[in-house]
Amino acid sequence: MRRTSRISTSPANRWSTSELLEAKGAGEHRISVVLPACDEEATVGRVIEALRATVAGPERLVDEIVVIDSFSSDATAETATAAGASVHHCDDIDCGLAALPGKGEALWRSLFVTHGDLVVFIDADLEDAGPHYVTGLLGPLLTETSVELVKGFYDRPLLTDTGVVPHGGGRVTELMARPLLNLHWPALADVVQPLAGEYAARRSLLESLPFPVGYGVEMALLVDTLAQRGPSAIAQVDLGRRTHRHQAPAALGVMAAQVLATAHRRLGLEPVTTAMRQFVRTDGTTTSVDTDIEHRERPPASTVEAYRRAPAHRRAVGT
Repeated sequence: MRRTSRISTSPANRWSTSELLEAKGAGEHRISVVLPACDEEATVGRVIEALRATVAGPERLVDEIVVIDSFSSDATAETATAAGASVHHCDDIDCGLAALPGKGEALWRSLFVTHGDLVVFIDADLEDAGPHYVTGLLGPLLTETSVELVKGFYDRPLLTDTGVVPHGGGRVTELMARPLLNLHWPALADVVQPLAGEYAARRSLLESLPFPVGYGVEMALLVDTLAQRGPSAIAQVDLGRRTHRHQAPAALGVMAAQVLATAHRRLGLEPVTTAMRQFVRTDGTTTSVDTDIEHRERPPASTVEAYRRAPAHRRAVGT
């Protein structure tokens, strides 16, 4: 028998911008929006433009939009800069450790260069981002002191070469993350999109948690928040619709393996090997392809000397 969930759920339009601005001022909050990006030249500029309403004009809610460029080979950085974001390359961020490729690495390093005590993460490959992504995710953090992590959820159509599958997205969620959560962390069973790349959190929480370098980061943050703070610290917000490019099945397999390795570690298990063998069949011939599954994790930022020595969030925005 499943226990009743204590994770609150709200629509993104529950809070007006004026209400959030009042709460921000009363709490003397600073807010950072972070976009991790690797080869997102085609979309990153549009995502930033869609969010600019939250940083410009009289109703300025967000203090900075920051792009963490994770070894892009295209013009992601230049496009993001032209759109008005502050751009930091992963390997230029001083944290005492050599930079590694991976989404989790980019998110972890963002803590070293952002200023906000509230941090909003938004993926850079979205086709339909809007200001409500930011205002919706910030609502629970600004108005409920007990909430520390807010996950977004949405309709996830799958874009294919032949059209749109209305509910075809989120395949790793349905085939890997959701079964894991239901079996081992039933208090999180009502989280609609546990692997959502759109979420917000208090810096005080983020800096206390380890970050897997790769795609296991969302699973880790969710499970570790539950372990540290309990289900009442987690909320979720309906953001409406999220469209982005889809990954090939082989790439999804690697992502799923990273999520599984992250979950296993939190269950006290370590992988016997980090090699994953997949197969490609062409003209009747089967060829094996081995991929190394990234399962390394970064320590909590608060334990890193470079972070303790000069935490960016203690400096005035714009300095």
